[in-house]
Parts: sequence; C-alpha cells; structure tokens
Amino acid sequence: MMNCCGLLTDQNEPVPLKSIEVELEVRDHVATVVSTLNYQNKEDKSIEAVFVFPLPGDAAVCHFSAKMGQKEIVAEVKEKQEAREEYDDALSSGQQAFLLEESDQSPDIFSMRVGCLPPGESASIRLEYVTELAVQADEGLRFCLPAVLNPRYTPQGSEAPAVQVNSVPASLVPYSLSFSARVSSPRPISKVESSCSLDPLQFLNTDQTQATVKLGAGHKFDRDFEVLIYYKDAHQPTAVVEAGQASAKPGTLMGDPVVMVSLFPEFPQSVMSSVTSCGEFVFLVDRSGSMEDPINKDRNQTRISSARETLLLLLKSLPMGCYFNIYSFGSSFEHIFPKSVEYSQQTMEEALKIVGTMEADLGGTQILKALKHIYEQPCIPRQPRQLFVFTDGEMGNPKEVIGLVKKNSGSHRCFAFGIGEGASSALINGLAEEGGGHAQFITGSDRMQPKVMQSLRFALQPAVVDISITWDLPKDMSVTVLSPPITELFQGQRSLVYGQLSGQAAEVNWRHDVKCVCRLTVHRLGARTLIRSLEMEGRESRGEQHTGVKEKVVALSIQSGVSSCFTAFIAVNKGEGEAIQGPLVRRNVPAPGEWISNNTFPMSLGDLFFASLFSSDSDDDAFWTHPEMKPPPCDPLLQLVSLQKASGFWMLDSALAAALGKTNEEVSSEVWATILALIWLQEFQTDAKDEWQILAGKAVLWLQAQNGTTTLMKCVDAGNALLGCRVQKDALGL
Repeated sequence: MMNCCGLLTDQNEPVPLKSIEVELEVRDHVATVVSTLNYQNKEDKSIEAVFVFPLPGDAAVCHFSAKMGQKEIVAEVKEKQEAREEYDDALSSGQQAFLLEESDQSPDIFSMRVGCLPPGESASIRLEYVTELAVQADEGLRFCLPAVLNPRYTPQGSEAPAVQVNSVPASLVPYSLSFSARVSSPRPISKVESSCSLDPLQFLNTDQTQATVKLGAGHKFDRDFEVLIYYKDAHQPTAVVEAGQASAKPGTLMGDPVVMVSLFPEFPQSVMSSVTSCGEFVFLVDRSGSMEDPINKDRNQTRISSARETLLLLLKSLPMGCYFNIYSFGSSFEHIFPKSVEYSQQTMEEALKIVGTMEADLGGTQILKALKHIYEQPCIPRQPRQLFVFTDGEMGNPKEVIGLVKKNSGSHRCFAFGIGEGASSALINGLAEEGGGHAQFITGSDRMQPKVMQSLRFALQPAVVDISITWDLPKDMSVTVLSPPITELFQGQRSLVYGQLSGQAAEVNWRHDVKCVCRLTVHRLGARTLIRSLEMEGRESRGEQHTGVKEKVVALSIQSGVSSCFTAFIAVNKGEGEAIQGPLVRRNVPAPGEWISNNTFPMSLGDLFFASLFSSDSDDDAFWTHPEMKPPPCDPLLQLVSLQKASGFWMLDSALAAALGKTNEEVSSEVWATILALIWLQEFQTDAKDEWQILAGKAVLWLQAQNGTTTLMKCVDAGNALLGCRVQKDALGL
C-alpha cells in the first residue's frame, strides 16, 4: 500500500521540477524563509506544471516571483477569483503565468501553477514567507520544512479539497534539496540541532549571537526536515521595533512602525513546586487507519502502539482527586466512561484494560464529532478541563476544528500532539494556540512519551492570570495592539504581541532590550495575526457581515502583501505570445512519499507488554506470578510503571521483585517496595526521567504521608545496598 503524500506523476512522464534551494533567516523568535524552485521543460510542447506543497500553518507568504532567463516577474496579491481568471486569460493568450494560492480547507497547504512553460524553457520560482517559530517544551525553537504532504481526510458533507493529492516513492523524486540557515538574536545561541545531518555550527561573532549552519551532503528529502534552535537566557523578555515601509502611507499598518514583544516567563521555584491536585483530564486519541503506520522510519513501532504506551504513563501520573476520561476517534468515536470519573485505583484499572485493546480500526479521521461531544459535557466545578489531542493530523477541515476549539477556549486548555511525518502543522499549532496549551511534534527518532509528559507537567502547574501590558510611550505616540489579548500564561508558554505605533516617530523609551530592524518581517507577521483573526470571524459570520469581513481581509492582504484564504499571488509575463489552441498539457509535480508495505511489523515491546498485561482478569499478583502467564521480556521501565498503584505506591509482590532483579524475601513492605522502585528509577532510568518524574513525585508524596521519617532514611540506605546503588536521599525528594 502507498501512503499518499503529494501529486501522482506517471513514472514515464518527465518532471519539470529539478531542484529546491531553501534559505532560513532566524531573528530571535521569528524567521524569514526563502525557497527557490528551479523548473525546466524538456518536452517538445508547452506545459502547465502543478506543484502542491505544505508550509507551516501560521506562515505568511509575502513574496512570489518567477525568473525566465534574465527577465523577472514579481507577482501581485489579488482577490482569489480575480487572480484565477487573470491566470486563465493569460494562458489562453499564450502568455506565461504563475498562480500561488492557499488551500480553502487548510492554511498549511499551497498550490502553485506554472503555466505555459515553452519547450526547452527554464523557470526559477522564488517563494518567501515569514513565520513564528514554535517553542517546544524543552525551550527549543522549532523550524520544520515539511517534505511529506499526507492526504487530508474530508468528512462527508464537507467541501472536497480543490486539488487531489497522491504520491510517488521518494526514491523516484528527481529533484534535490539544499538548505542553509543564519541565526541572530539579542541572546547567545546555545546550540542548533536537527533530525537530519547538519554541518558544524559556525559562529560569526565572539558573543555567539550570530551563527550559520547548513544541511549535510547526501540528504534525501523523504521526511520532514526539522531544526531546533536553543538560546541562553531564553526567558529574558525582548522587544523588536521595525520601521514602516517608506513607500507606504503613514497611518496604515505598513506605513507605521510595528513592535513585537516576546514574553517567555520563567516562574519562581515556589510556584513550580505547587502542583495542582485537581483538574479534569480528557485524552482524545486518533484511531484512524493511518495510525497503524510506523511512527517513524527509525523505530519498528506503530503510531497506535506508541499512543497506548503513552496513555499508560499518563494514567499512572495523574493526581489523586482529579477526574479523567479517554476518547478515541476515527469515522466514529468512542469513550471509556459516559462522563469523566474520579481518578482512583479502580477507574485507572478499568481504563487501562480498554487502552490495552485499542487498535487503529476506526476508519477515517473525523475529530469534530468527538470534540463536540466533549464540549457538550458540563465542566466539573473546581476541576479545570485539560484536553490532550493525539493525531497524525490527516484531515481536510482543520479550520472548522480549530474554530470549535476557539469557541470553547474559555472552558479548557488544549494540548496537541502531531504524530509522525506529515502531521498538519496548521491543525496541531492551531489547536494549541486557540486552546492556550502546547503543540508538540513527534518526528524522526523522537519518542512520544517524553514530550507528552512535559506537557502534562505544564497542565499540572498553576497559571498567571489577570495579565495586562503597559506601553511606556511618549505623549505623542499611541499603540494599536494587533494580537488577541493574553488571558493567561503558563510556565514554558511563549507569547508574541504585535502592536502598530502611531504618532510622531520619536525614540521609544523601552523597559526591556529593544532591537531595531529594517526588514518587514514583523509588519508581515503582525498583518498575518490580524488576518487570521478576521478569517476566524468571517467563518463565524453570515451574509453582509461575512462580506464585510472578506473585504477587510482582502484589503489588508493586498496592502501588506501577505497571503490569506481570500487572495492569491498572480504573475503574468505579458510578452508576445500566440493563442493556445486547446488545453495545455498538465504535468503534476510529485512530492516525496513513503512506501508502507502490507507486511506485518514485528510486535513492539509495548505491544508485548500490553498483550500480557491485559490478557487476564485476575489481580496483579496472580497475573504476574502465575508460571504459565509470565509476561514476555518488555521495556523494564514500562513494566515497573504498570505495577504502581493510583495513589503512588508499589505493592510487595514477586512482579516488583522480578522487575528489580530481586526475590520476594528481600522486600518487606509497601514503603520498602516504593523506595526500592524510586532508587531503581533514579539509578537505572536517568535518561527517561522526563517520562517517570511525575509518577515518582506521587510516590514521594505517598511516602511522606507515612509515619516514620527516620525509617524512610534507613530504607533508602538499605535499598542502595540491596540494589548496588548510591542514590542520595535528596535526589529522591525525601
């Protein structure tokens, strides 16, 4: 079976796209990306080349031009239907034309049409866009160049995508990729990492605030290309002021200065240690057929099996006193409990038995029905709702889904996880942005569990509310905020605020570090922020109100040169051409895909673990000690985690002793068993600390509630002796 990732071209057809060159310029938390696509028509007739490709969901395309020989044509932004008609008219007149437009269904899919490319002619297409770089849970800024364009599942009743997307295997894609990046920031650059091979980072100055890096040789563009950038002093607030465009009229968005304020606060340790013990945690898991695909090329594990293991860790890490439920969705949806239930040993065990049976067997990817059902359930008093969404992001109606989350944003937070190559960045980032949570992507050799547990830690921590921003400006200046208001801030959450400065262009007295730049990156991102807000308003409006919103978006898009769902870029080479008789020959350019065979993959350790853990209705002790039902070898960490009770302690049984490599006679009580488990985690699972840190914290709280601090300390010493470890009491949190 072939996984659809681009446009299908017959193997024998010539493909006009020859190479892609990408230049990335990062300035603090935002980036400008310049892509150059080189075409050549080797046929004996004029052709029309069509190329469908993904971009980051929050990107703003701001330049589109084409160069044939020594002549360059720069595209203009026009209302979408007007641009399409001008393109068709140009082709019928024998003129070369280029059309770039955003998909009506998803803002992270663009189609480009290269029309009337004469025999033997070459064309170089230059595409420029600006984007905010998402902050990961480990404080890295993520840039992703998507290579894989998965098919978007379109539910019945929704509009079908304008362009059908198919694929060819990556080995048959004849074009190459080159990539270079330049990074600059007011703060020093700590490191730059990637899922692909990079040449060594080259610093351009002694304070390490500027650096360049290139993609290593021999890269095959068969997967998303991801770059992670880390700064020192990452939580220092900054402001960037950008002068207006000289040719633009003062008083307009492009004519006035625009400021971008970056807020990435770090909370005091006293706040961070106050983990909440309440909340309603709802986990929504994709069980569509594509979740049976491998999570990545490097690990023989399916997306659904990784999701099962992740749910095990989540359920073991929830605090006593909270509420929870688990939903799964495909063409239909299911839930474990009719409504969220209080977290206890019994409800945790009931949920885990069902989690162990979850397969990717629910058909298509229709998340809306499940989301609507979740939002129809009344919120539980004093239990703030936290929604965790796991999906490979293959759906055709992300705008509708994101709009529903925004509509309910006042009643919950949403954390979103894109699984595998090709997950829609528009969907994942949009869910998290509108839901006030985090977006995480599991690609390359990433494991899902550490990233999800990082987000759970954020969900368990308190938020800063009642936020206001005071602008210290001269008397003759004022600011118009372009961004939606910030209602709350969480540890690890970055917020960018854009504002248009009006009045006399006097020097601004800033309280924080201010960096002045002359590019229009900040203006265009400010315009994009305002355009996205208006587009959302347009989808919720009807009749004349919708028409009025569309007119505002079109006017702002044309003024700023930034793409929108109502506009397109059109370029026409108005030279002398002969009228075309009949339709042009169309050549669809493939994007790289992946072959997914029908062969059965070897069962992962997590699969074996769940198969053994949930194959009996007997209690834990009987299950793990019965000689005929001894589980096969599995991940030791998951095996130990599975034995922890909901309140945080481990029971005295042969299973725990076996997991620790000891016998029953060497373990004497629940306290003793729990201390042994904590020592083992601290000593032998240090690299996986992000995965077990929260459940270990539950164990420590349980131990502290027991009588006898002196006894605990003696148990730690004895446990170190038994396991051959040297773990300090402070390291255990005791």
